[in-house]
Amino acid sequence: MSHTEPQPRVLVVEDDPTVAEVVSGYLVRAGYAVEHAPDGPDALHRAAERRPDLVLLDLMLPGMDGLEVCRRLRATAAVPVPVIMLTARGDEDDRIAGLELGADDYVTKPFSPRELVLRVESVLRRSRGGRRQESAPERPLLAAGGVLLDRENRRAEKQGRELALTLREFDLLAHFLTHPGRVHGREELMREVWGWDFGDLSTVTVHVRRLRAKIEDDPARPRLIQTVWGVGYRFAAETPEAAA
Repeated sequence: MSHTEPQPRVLVVEDDPTVAEVVSGYLVRAGYAVEHAPDGPDALHRAAERRPDLVLLDLMLPGMDGLEVCRRLRATAAVPVPVIMLTARGDEDDRIAGLELGADDYVTKPFSPRELVLRVESVLRRSRGGRRQESAPERPLLAAGGVLLDRENRRAEKQGRELALTLREFDLLAHFLTHPGRVHGREELMREVWGWDFGDLSTVTVHVRRLRAKIEDDPARPRLIQTVWGVGYRFAAETPEAAA
């Protein structure tokens, strides 16, 4: 991280003071400015007062649970705040519900310090437009199937209507538009979009479903993001095109 850049601000929402202290310690040592909120209302107040660069959100909170906090963050923020959920092992239903609400990633407890920091770095890098270098330069504008995507400004629209996409939804759409007509397995999408060689593949399924709800005329009968049974997904625009 450059000394001239301000430290990215991470809001840790965790009611267990020991876990909050450990998580905050890892992040501070990795170069992040950390703020702690012990419950949902305090987290929403802090996020409204000064928008964090990322929220690390425990799902099991007293009173207002993490899912409700995520829902309200998504509803009130003019620009979506990146959210990584902290979930207990086995809480798959809650994890999927969080992804459905627009969380960008999750870390399962107990977690390793290295995994936590890598997940935070990955989400923040994508939120700031950073991407891995490829052999060919990326085209800033991509268009297909009535969808226009502006990588540089991280904006997307369909038929002139702006799409409210989360970080992962944007990156997933960009990947599809970069390779129209090609079939992508869920493992490949996890690796290329999320940057991970391992993980819960239901994460990909949930994000595809959310993306379809935003770009398809009829999400129940998707025309653009088609399922190739037993293999994965294909972006099937009739007239793919890209603007330089």
